[in-house]
Amino acid sequence: MKALDKAIQLRESGHLEEARSILLELVDQEPMNPSVWYQFAWIHDVMGLEGAAVPYYKKALELGLMDKERQGAYLGLGSTFRTLGMYNEAQLILDEAIKEYPDQREFQVFYAMVKFNQKEYKESTEILLKQLAETSNDIGIQTYKKAILFYSNKLDQIWK
Repeated sequence: MKALDKAIQLRESGHLEEARSILLELVDQEPMNPSVWYQFAWIHDVMGLEGAAVPYYKKALELGLMDKERQGAYLGLGSTFRTLGMYNEAQLILDEAIKEYPDQREFQVFYAMVKFNQKEYKESTEILLKQLAETSNDIGIQTYKKAILFYSNKLDQIWK
């Protein structure tokens, strides 16, 4: 088993220190491997070391991380910025991710959380209502999907 795969498996099974140790060695051995930097960021996030994860997410993206890992790094970095109270940075990263991956709805949901943190409650709720209406399989939500979508951006409008 490759060292990177082993580190991922260890992280997934909750052996965080052991996974981090392997990843620390890999960062030294493969400094140009964006996947290693991404996993290194992720392990720091999981360990509650969000501040330490930021430069590693950035490095992974700078080195050209691709596909699902790129999406994960965008989400990880945006979410980490948000949890650190760096809302403008989170918004910028998530804006970038939404432009690059417009069909990946998770970015919209995390963007809504940032909008909430920025006290933009109307926009936050609008985003979440649209995501709910467009993705839920719940029969009740689907029955009222058209109304939910219609009212999603008219929450403070009074009808007379």
